[in-house]
Amino acid sequence: MQKVVRTAVIDAPLPRVWEILRDFNSHTAWHPVVAQSEIEGNEPSDRVGCVRNFTLKDGARIREQLIALSDRDHTFTYCILDADVPLERYVATVTLKPVTDGNRTFWHWQSTFRTPPGRERELTDMVGKGVYEGGFAGLRQYLARGRAASGPAVGSGETYETDAVVFERAGGPEVLKLRRVQVPPPGPGEARVCHAAIGVNYFDIYVRSGVVPAATPGSVLGMEAVGVVTDVGPDVTNVMPGDRVAYAIFPPGSYCGLRTVDAQNLIRVPEDVSNEVAAAGLLKGLTAEYLLFRLHPLKAGEVVLVHAAAGGLGAMVTQWASALGATVIGTVSSDEKARDARAHGCRHVIVTSDCRFAEAVRRATDGHGADLIIDGLGERGVSENLAAAAMFGHWVNLGNATGPITALSVAGLSDKSVTFTRPVLFHYTADPRRLGAMADRLWAAIRSGAVRPVIGETFALGMVAEAHRRLESRTSRGSLVLVP
Repeated sequence: MQKVVRTAVIDAPLPRVWEILRDFNSHTAWHPVVAQSEIEGNEPSDRVGCVRNFTLKDGARIREQLIALSDRDHTFTYCILDADVPLERYVATVTLKPVTDGNRTFWHWQSTFRTPPGRERELTDMVGKGVYEGGFAGLRQYLARGRAASGPAVGSGETYETDAVVFERAGGPEVLKLRRVQVPPPGPGEARVCHAAIGVNYFDIYVRSGVVPAATPGSVLGMEAVGVVTDVGPDVTNVMPGDRVAYAIFPPGSYCGLRTVDAQNLIRVPEDVSNEVAAAGLLKGLTAEYLLFRLHPLKAGEVVLVHAAAGGLGAMVTQWASALGATVIGTVSSDEKARDARAHGCRHVIVTSDCRFAEAVRRATDGHGADLIIDGLGERGVSENLAAAAMFGHWVNLGNATGPITALSVAGLSDKSVTFTRPVLFHYTADPRRLGAMADRLWAAIRSGAVRPVIGETFALGMVAEAHRRLESRTSRGSLVLVP
């Protein structure tokens, strides 16, 4: 029986290296000898028992199975099921440990196997040098490529200036002004991010107009952005310079070219998701995730009423709910938007400009009503939402397009045992582990095609006032994105 052991130190924090390696199919991105690979049966690539079927660049084919994985100990074990290479009873284990300084990772890779007589030296060198040492070098290069793509030269410890959009006072789009602001270096637990795309949300309008006092006049607006980490402060282990990341956080401040943020709020963006798609879809996608999987775990066959079904959030909720087997009814303000809503998966579409929809909902459901209502209408939709709700229905209010709800009758809810909820996304994303799980589910849904963030229009940062006008006028379709 042959035994091969190789070790290396990787210049990256352990959580970053472990996130890459625990994906049993990630070697296509970083290992220099792997040509292509897939997980059989579309199983998750970190599920014990999954099988990866891959081809080396020399044409050899190998099937390997993940037989153990521990996130606590940062280790996994796998074996070869069959291969063109004559390695019999091959079992390998990868173990990671933090180096003393906390920002580097010790990687231990070992295996045992049998070889045909006379080929011991040849195959031992192939595994030790070609597979293991080649893998160490490949991962270092993979991480270095990310660092090289980190954008402008920004050094730790220095303050830089960037363009940013502030609101001078509460009011209309005319109060938005482009200003130069200073961006401090990252402190402990912080990272500085060079933005590539910025999401525009209706919440930004609430803040600008003073409806939601989430920021003081003179502050930078915006809740979400996508970009590249330029530098990090002490004690940051989840991201490193060069990582492409996204965030959706509170308080506001994303309408700018460069920003320093709490690193635990950053989510790495998969290579196959573009900056614009991530900016258009993160905040709305995380909202859709908690609505349909946490706040109201949706069941196939339920009826979902989605207001503004052609908008950014409405489109994502509609798509995801439809993929989960729900019947979606959408309200829109025009025939053109009705076509969009149907394309997103609405079974029934109601065109209304005066918040009248309850009768149409009950007619479309043979009197049953909506089991789940996703409402951004606010005050003028109260009586209609109550009338449209099914017995034991769940009415979720997320916005105030027609003004905030000032009073809600408990008796009105009790008529049909309706549950009313006024949730806040940032309560759900406050825990980094839960945030990571929500983001993973969103990226998976985007990859599968269940969710397709719709980018309506893209505006330069200096044209943000026009973007707000378009969103407020209800003429926009899909999500709006700013580009610094």
